[in-house]
Amino acid sequence: MKADWLPQRAAGGLLHITSLPSLTGIGNLGENAFSFISFLENAGFQFWQLCPVGPTGFGDSPYQVFSSFAGNPYLIDWKPIQDVRLVLDHELQSLHNLPRDQVDYGGLYENFFPIARKSFQRFSTNQSVLEHLYGSFSSFLEKNKEWLTPYCHFQSLKKEYNNLPWWEWPSDYNDDIELVREDPEFKFHQYLQYVFRGQWSKLKEYAESKNIKLIGDLPIYCAPDSSDVWSAPELFEIDVESSFFTNVAGVPPDYFNENGQYWGNPLYAWDKHVESNYSWWMKRLSSQLELFDVVRIDHFRGFNDFWSISTEHKDAKLGNWVKGPGLDFWRVTLENFPSMPFLAEDLGLISDEVRKLRSDASLLGMAVLQFAFDGDSLNLYLPHNLTHNLVLYTGTHDNDTSIGWYDSLSQEIKDNFRSYLNVSGHDVSWDMLRCAYRTVSPLVILPVQDILGLGTHARLNQPGIPQGNWTWRLTSDQLQQLHFSHTKCLREQAKICGRLLARL
Repeated sequence: MKADWLPQRAAGGLLHITSLPSLTGIGNLGENAFSFISFLENAGFQFWQLCPVGPTGFGDSPYQVFSSFAGNPYLIDWKPIQDVRLVLDHELQSLHNLPRDQVDYGGLYENFFPIARKSFQRFSTNQSVLEHLYGSFSSFLEKNKEWLTPYCHFQSLKKEYNNLPWWEWPSDYNDDIELVREDPEFKFHQYLQYVFRGQWSKLKEYAESKNIKLIGDLPIYCAPDSSDVWSAPELFEIDVESSFFTNVAGVPPDYFNENGQYWGNPLYAWDKHVESNYSWWMKRLSSQLELFDVVRIDHFRGFNDFWSISTEHKDAKLGNWVKGPGLDFWRVTLENFPSMPFLAEDLGLISDEVRKLRSDASLLGMAVLQFAFDGDSLNLYLPHNLTHNLVLYTGTHDNDTSIGWYDSLSQEIKDNFRSYLNVSGHDVSWDMLRCAYRTVSPLVILPVQDILGLGTHARLNQPGIPQGNWTWRLTSDQLQQLHFSHTKCLREQAKICGRLLARL
């Protein structure tokens, strides 16, 4: 299998934008994002993989966002806004007071939006100061109105009803879009999206100039409390009259969780999507491809079959498998996106039927090196069992760092690791890196934490733990360390393993 978007062997770095250094409480689209792209180029990488960049809500997870189409306002870089005097230096002080080694989402929420509203008020009386940077505001609104209008409508109403989820809004709430369009809150969210997209475009242009492709990440399911679900409930398994979710997503009991998992995301009414030739989905994918060069589809299995849990009992153990749209969905996707710039997340307990669907759809799948060393020589993730249709990760955003992983292993699995790689175990993250580069996998993705050799304290997410995730950040010193201590050896590894882009 040959992916058109991956013409040769390559390597990439995994780092979410929120993890970059900044002076304003969270990583953003500013100078350090550009600096990281420069590091990737100098180190011989060709890809930067990120987590989803949508607007996060309660829990701060980028995998549960208010819109599949909108960007996260927290990622806005204030420097260009400051330069044109739409925000004043002293007004940013509250953001400067936030921690710089982690994300304090509570403090960010309290301090970000008052500053953003002041900048919007000034923009309202002088739009031209940003239009020379990000283009026509009115053109942006017209181009994106199909998703932007319901998103801003949703956010406007959400503020009016004290941030309650949409199904708890009064049954007689005012849904007159013409009135809502004049609401300052509606226009405020238009402004935030305009700035986000303008800044993102500049970052993407820079990445292209450095031959770095951006890999995005799209959860298969929408968050329950999102403009996606609120504005088009007929596309989900929802009783439209009562706003009652009839069936929701999750996974059945397995080795890791005897009770299964109750995710609570509304399932798709796939028959409705078939009627429109998957038009909503095609728009969703198209919007992602305006931001990214390649999109990883999380929980790919759901296109083949999905675990459906009735909300009547809310017990994941009592769910059942239901057939998904299968190859028909990917046939339509191919018609719309002939290069098929997608990557399938097919980790976990995956059936041969799911693997066949991925193969028939001409998609690359995933392998994780941390899952390889259980002692079974037939383990699919051991290097000698890897295939040319799998992208190899040393670990993902959901895994511990490689050093943290190794430290937590039983002695038996540590022995397996050391024996298989013929190493001492004193340099685990780079042992994994060198091993990954030498495999047949066409693309290898390395978390930045592993490049730096960081321990468990640098873990980004621990699934099943509701609080404390998504907070880890690089320090400015660590970003400099990447530039000055690691580029030469990484580039050499890429060169000797055939993962270095040939320069014309």
